[in-house]
Amino acid sequence: MEQLKHECGIALVRLLKPVEYFVEKYGTWQYGLDKLYLMMEKQHNRGQEGAGIGTVSATAKPGTEYIFRERAMGSEAIREVFQNAHRQINNTPQGTPYENIPFCGEVYMGHLRYSTTGRSGIAYVHPFLRRSNWRSRSLMLCGNFNLTNIDEIFEQLIEQGQHPRIYSDTLLMLEMMGYYLDHEVQHLFELYKTKYPNGELRNRKIAENVDLAHILRSSALNWDGGYVICGVTGSTNMFAMRDPNGIRPAFYYHDDEIAVVASERPVIQTVMNVKAEDVKELPAGHAFIVKRNGVISLEEIIEPRKQAPCSFERIYFSRGSDEDIYQERKMLGRLLLDPILKSIDGDLEHTVFSFIPNTAEVAFFGMMEGFERYLDEHKKVLIKQLGNEITEEKLDQILSLKIRKEKAALKDIKLRTFIAEGDSRDDLAAHVYDITYGSIIAGEDNLVVIDDSIVRGTTLKQSIIKILDRLEPKKIVVVSSSPQIRYPDCYGIDMSSMDEFVAFRAAIALLKERGLQQIIDETYQKCKIQSDLPKEFVINHVKDIYRPFSQEELAGKIAQILTPEGTNAEVNIVYQSIDGLHEACPNHSGDWYFTGDYPTPGGNKIVCRAFMNYYENKKERSYRC
Repeated sequence: MEQLKHECGIALVRLLKPVEYFVEKYGTWQYGLDKLYLMMEKQHNRGQEGAGIGTVSATAKPGTEYIFRERAMGSEAIREVFQNAHRQINNTPQGTPYENIPFCGEVYMGHLRYSTTGRSGIAYVHPFLRRSNWRSRSLMLCGNFNLTNIDEIFEQLIEQGQHPRIYSDTLLMLEMMGYYLDHEVQHLFELYKTKYPNGELRNRKIAENVDLAHILRSSALNWDGGYVICGVTGSTNMFAMRDPNGIRPAFYYHDDEIAVVASERPVIQTVMNVKAEDVKELPAGHAFIVKRNGVISLEEIIEPRKQAPCSFERIYFSRGSDEDIYQERKMLGRLLLDPILKSIDGDLEHTVFSFIPNTAEVAFFGMMEGFERYLDEHKKVLIKQLGNEITEEKLDQILSLKIRKEKAALKDIKLRTFIAEGDSRDDLAAHVYDITYGSIIAGEDNLVVIDDSIVRGTTLKQSIIKILDRLEPKKIVVVSSSPQIRYPDCYGIDMSSMDEFVAFRAAIALLKERGLQQIIDETYQKCKIQSDLPKEFVINHVKDIYRPFSQEELAGKIAQILTPEGTNAEVNIVYQSIDGLHEACPNHSGDWYFTGDYPTPGGNKIVCRAFMNYYENKKERSYRC
C-alpha cells in the first residue's frame, strides 16, 4: 500500500562479436542497444525517478567520441533517454561507418534510479562518467547501493590529495576507482614505454592488460554497505561487483555472442530467452569481468562474509515472475494461517478474504491455499464425526463449506494528491482506493485483507481502513506478509528515520503508557556515548526500545494507532513472524529492518544515529549518500 523507494536497477550488455556480426545475423547494429532497452523496461519497477544509459565504442577513431551517455528524470525517463539516443542516431547521415554512429558500441550500460538519499536532480542520475583523453583512464559507473561509511571514504580521498566536488557515494566510488585506475594505467605505461615506442600500440597493450580485479580490490577495501557496482572503462573493459555480504542482488548470463548482467533473474530469462538454470547469481564478494578481448572471468575481490541477501527483495521488490520468489511469496501467505485463525476466532464461515495492493496478490494465493487445505482437513473431521448418522443432506452441508474470497478493495485512480495541502491532501488520499459494495454481509462477516508490508501505516489510516469500514464488517483484520519493520535500512531502501515506522511509534507509546520512559532516555544515552566510536565498536542499543514487548502487544498498539476515529469495525493487525520469514525465504537471511541485526558495522552506527535524531527532534537523514 505504501510504495517504498528502493533498490535501483542495473543492466549491462557486452557484445562479444564485432558489430558487423550482428548486422549480418540479426539485420541491425542495434542488437545490443535493443537488449539494453528491454532489460531496463523489464526492471521499471526498480526505479521511476530517473534513468540513464551509456555506450562505449571500441572502434571509434581518434577525433571522434567513444563514450555516449543520456540521462533523464521522471517516471518516463527510460522512454526519454532512448528517444534522445535514437534522435542522434537518426540524424547521422546514411552510410556513416558504424564506429562513427552515436550509441553504436560494444558495451551498453543502463540504470534505473530510486533515490534513497532524498536528493534529486540530473546530477545524481547514473551512470556517472569520469572522462579522459586516455581511453583506459576513462570510467563510467552505475550501481544499486548505499555505503554507510561515506565520511571515511571522503576523508580517504582527501588523504590521497583529491578534492571531491560532490558528497555522493557514487561519485566518491567513481573517484576512488579512478584513482587506482590511473595508478594501474601509469604502471603499465612505465612498463611498456620502452618496449612499445609506438603510442597507439602501447595504448592497446595497456588496455589489454589493465587488471580490473586488482583495481577493485584496492578500491573496495574499506567500502561498508550493500552494493552491486557496475563499470566500464573507455577501452571496453567491463565489470559488475557484488558486496561481500550479498545484500544487493545481481545475475549474469553469457554465451559466445553476448554477456549480460541485471538485478533480477527473470529479466535475463525473458530478454535472452534462456532457462533459469542458464542464468547465474553473482557470488557475494565477486566480480564478473569481461576484458577488452572478450575473455570472461569470475574473480573473488573480497572474501565473502556472513551472507545476508535482502529479504525485502523476496517479499516485495523483485518481480514475482521469478520462479523461486513466486513460491516464497506464496509460502509467506500460507504461514499466516494460525495467527489469522486466532484473530477471527476460527470463524471461517463468516470471514471474507481479500488483498491490497496488487503486489500482495501472490501472498494472497498462498494464504488461500493454506486455508483451503485447513478447511479440507476440517471437513474430514466433521464427516468422521457423523459416523453412522451420515446423510446426504448433512454431507452436502459439510461439502458446501467454502473459503470466501472477494476483491473487496481496488486501486481506483491515480489521484494527484500533490496539488493539495494539509487536510485537503489527506481527504484526497482517502479516495485512492475504492470498495466492491455487496462483497460481504454487513454486521456479520469478518474481512481479512493481506498486504506485503506495513511501514508507516499512513495509507492504512487515511484511506484503506476508512474505506473498508464502509462495507460494515464486524471485524477488519489487516495481515502483513512481512514482519514488523522496526529499524532503518541503510543499504538501498529509503527508510532512514525512526519515527516513520509505525512499529517504533507503537513501542514508544507503550513505553510511555507503562511508565517506562527511562528506557527511552537510557537508550539515547547509550547511543550518544558511542557516537564518536569507530563503526566496528558500535552496538545497536535501539533494540532496547522493543525488548519489553511481544510482537502481539506491539501489533495491538499499532492497530489502535492506525484505526481512524469513527471506525465502527474492530481492527486487528497480524504480522508475519521472523521464523516464518526465514522458513519461507531460507536463502535470504537479510532481516535487519525487522530484527536490528545489521550485516555490516556501519548499520549499527546508522541506527543509533537515527534514534538520536528522533530523540533530539532533528529532521534529518541518518545516512548521507
